[in-house]
Amino acid sequence: MPINKEKRILVVGASIAGPTLAFWLTQYGFLVTVVERAPALRLGGQNIDVNGPARKIVQKMGIEAAILAQNTTEVGLQIIGQDGEVAGEFPKEASLTGTRELEILRGDLVRILYDCSKKHVDYRFGDSITALEQHPDEVSVMFASGKTETFQLVIAADGVRSKTRKLMFGDEPQFKSLGLYIAYMTIPRQENDNDWWRWYTAVDRRVLMLRPDNKGTIRASVAFLEDNRATHEKRPTEEQKSVLKTKLAGAGWEADRIRQAIDGTDDLYFDEVGQIKAPRWSTGRVAMIGDAAYCPTPISGKGTTLALVGAYVLAGELSRHKRHEDAFAAYEKLMRPYVEEVQKLPPGTPRLVYPETKFGVSVLNRVAGIMASKPVQKMVGLFSSDPAEEENKGIDLPDYQ
Repeated sequence: MPINKEKRILVVGASIAGPTLAFWLTQYGFLVTVVERAPALRLGGQNIDVNGPARKIVQKMGIEAAILAQNTTEVGLQIIGQDGEVAGEFPKEASLTGTRELEILRGDLVRILYDCSKKHVDYRFGDSITALEQHPDEVSVMFASGKTETFQLVIAADGVRSKTRKLMFGDEPQFKSLGLYIAYMTIPRQENDNDWWRWYTAVDRRVLMLRPDNKGTIRASVAFLEDNRATHEKRPTEEQKSVLKTKLAGAGWEADRIRQAIDGTDDLYFDEVGQIKAPRWSTGRVAMIGDAAYCPTPISGKGTTLALVGAYVLAGELSRHKRHEDAFAAYEKLMRPYVEEVQKLPPGTPRLVYPETKFGVSVLNRVAGIMASKPVQKMVGLFSSDPAEEENKGIDLPDYQ
């Protein structure tokens, strides 16, 4: 398709939503620039999965095989009891499981999306936008590098802490905290590690998780609830490490191992968990997608899916409509019900799975053991959807090509 030079689009953020949007826009002839604050691709991160309607999109993009080839090797979910025993086991083939077929490290998916889009996209690393000024026919963009350029449209895809969102909407979108904090890091693999996702619940509302990867290391995460909102995500890295060490004290299981590995890790990510509930996703010639627009939290397991689906839909609607206002309206009309459904968390989340007492932890583990039993798994399987039907669940994806 010939390039439409009258439609220069700037995409902010080179994680998952941004490169996916760029890929599809270039398929429709748009001239796309992606700007990323980091000096190179940010390849860190934990296990994510590509499921539901997102799988259809990666099939359309021709990258499903590449994703399968980068599988994390995870074989399923184990709930670890208070004495280190396996309280419940959910293989990835089971009806109830947290592991999917398209399980991949975030960084590996970022690389795949970049590789499939870079030929036709102008990627600029180590720069960011500092100001936006909308005009009737274009948007003036001021960059930290000192450049000023004009684009017909600007799309924010720079994550839950999006700085571009604030330039576009001020303080309008609201971050809805769940009172939960989570830290991710990579630690050395040991001989006693296995290829299960191991989930351990400690007293005082703490959860530790160890997950395998395909790099010969282990992805560890530490999550905890706090009644009073803190600002851990704004602390310097060394202070964040100190907070985590304090939280891990006396937690049991592999807590001491994680504590000892914290000082040596160079990819610590520590943030407050919440949802972005934005009343609108566009204004004039600017819009947003992915976590910047509608982060559902890692608890939902649907952040990657929303990023891929939102990018596909927005690009498709821009190709379908001559007026960007109509495209933005159609994008929101199709995506908003799906996003709202995904953002509905089970009642009591996350407090129910972060018990305070030893008794509460015991009850939680006992329930997990019951759910993992063969009779329950078999019963659930009788009422589960066919995998092919599951791919279409949630949203009816248009075929834009």
